[in-house]
Amino acid sequence: MTGFTVCLVLVVAAVGLLRWRRPAWYWLTFGVALAVVRVLVRYGSVMDACGLTVPPARWRLALARATSRPIPGPRAPRILRLRPTRTGLVVRLKLRPGQDAFDIAAALDRLRHSFSMYGVTSRELRSGVVEVRMTGYDVLKRVQMPAETETRPMRVPVALRQDGSVHYRDYRAIPHALTLGATESGKSVYQRNLVAGLAPMDVALVGIDCKQGVELFPLARRFSALADNPDTAADVLDALVARMERIYQVIRAQQRIAADVPDAEIAADIWDLPSDLRPTPVVVLVDEVAELALYANKDEEKRRDRIITALVRLAQLGRAAGIYLEICGQRFGSELGKGITMLRAQLTGRTAHRVNDETSANMAFGDIAPDAVLAAIQIPAEMRGLAITGDSSGGWHRIRAPHTSLRQAVNICNRHADRTPDLPELAPFRPTLSGSADAPSPTAKPSPATA
Repeated sequence: MTGFTVCLVLVVAAVGLLRWRRPAWYWLTFGVALAVVRVLVRYGSVMDACGLTVPPARWRLALARATSRPIPGPRAPRILRLRPTRTGLVVRLKLRPGQDAFDIAAALDRLRHSFSMYGVTSRELRSGVVEVRMTGYDVLKRVQMPAETETRPMRVPVALRQDGSVHYRDYRAIPHALTLGATESGKSVYQRNLVAGLAPMDVALVGIDCKQGVELFPLARRFSALADNPDTAADVLDALVARMERIYQVIRAQQRIAADVPDAEIAADIWDLPSDLRPTPVVVLVDEVAELALYANKDEEKRRDRIITALVRLAQLGRAAGIYLEICGQRFGSELGKGITMLRAQLTGRTAHRVNDETSANMAFGDIAPDAVLAAIQIPAEMRGLAITGDSSGGWHRIRAPHTSLRQAVNICNRHADRTPDLPELAPFRPTLSGSADAPSPTAKPSPATA
């Protein structure tokens, strides 16, 4: 009996240590089984205590009276499916008549405490069916992306959501996005994950890094064009506008709008064109947008208006031509001058890391998800990489990108350097490499400081 007690104590101690040091391993070994039993055993009483039950139907009451049977009790939503995952549980519920998806959303915090889970979220799949996702541990404390993700053209897995699902940057669904973040907030790591995810795809990357290229120039082997100063950036954006106009002429010539052509074959953007005629999509990454909007004299003001006008035109018209914008910055506000608010209105995707002021959070989410503003300004400084993301639908999520070092991003870009397309409009801005592969030289039009 003493030996059994010692073994039991050792097992309990090992489980406790595993839960403390390796919560993911604990969940896969012990936690998932305990959570399933806890949910199934407590389900009826928890739903009744949370006010998520409805009285029995009248015909059930009449049948019970007619047959002298006990009166049936309140009925909870029916469990359609309970599926364990690597981070928690996914429960699909069928709502009873008179219930609403908002009833489930209002009781999420009570469900989290009742089922002893770390986090609970819900979403409506269709009328009368709600999916409740429960996480068994803090998945954002140590981000581990799943080994297999659902990748497809122009869709990049960049981060992990708080509910354990993968956050994708889908350029065909959300063509343009704004990413904000203070210094040391994890914005650069998020950008590296984007570049590393786009590198294996058939896409042209264009970078504008006015910090003398310290962020994007190490990745130059995978970029079709790079600019490290506002003057070169203005020329690059003008070249992209010219490319956009040329692509629209190709689409117009290939629309095939004859009466006998099916509707599905009528071309309205580059993805409707035949593969042999389809132009290469372009993703434009702007590392610090404020450097493009600031000016100190009349000449710089003219250059600034030229840059902002080109960005607004690309944001308004570039989607059909396969040109997508990824605008990043520490600060994004109306004080950057005219045209900034118009540009923001075209940036559907919004991601905010830790910001230094509430105004920046309002510029990111104030017009689409006011609830996300408070969540953005509450991100602690020690949680680098933690961010709030949302879109024009009003929904938002808490995400965190896995740490990708600059060395890892450089290796990925060098490995896929053969996929870098040569675009005639951007040929003058193609970075030329000299010396080692890790020390790319400036663009064809370098700034005096870089030269």
